[in-house]
Amino acid sequence: MFIEIDQADSTPLYLQLRNQIVAAIAAGELEPGDSLPSVRSLGRDLGINLHTVNKAYAVLRDEGYLLIRGRAGAQVAAPSRAGGERGAAGKRLEDGLLLLVQAHKAAGGERSDFEGAVRGVLDDVYQADRGDIR
Repeated sequence: MFIEIDQADSTPLYLQLRNQIVAAIAAGELEPGDSLPSVRSLGRDLGINLHTVNKAYAVLRDEGYLLIRGRAGAQVAAPSRAGGERGAAGKRLEDGLLLLVQAHKAAGGERSDFEGAVRGVLDDVYQADRGDIR
């Protein structure tokens, strides 16, 4: 797993880290049970504060992507199919999509353009599962 932090990006560092770990899980670079570097180690390697890494790991834990077991460290969680957790994840997905659709429409975007963009992203992500990256 390769993580690159962009200090010039306006996205908070913990979100950059969170987003790259989620992308690595989606791409299959990180699989359930894989261990992540310690907070201290990753902070040192990336040149960022360990509290920033800790915040990213906590967000990933709260979202169900990681299991954190004290001194045993952080591991990638198996995708949950449990009703309550899936319901919470589904709600977060709907909330995020709503914000994206509203922002697109507020900027004058058309529904068909949004749908096309979504199809393109879905194709990119899910074709990557089959090794068919364009």
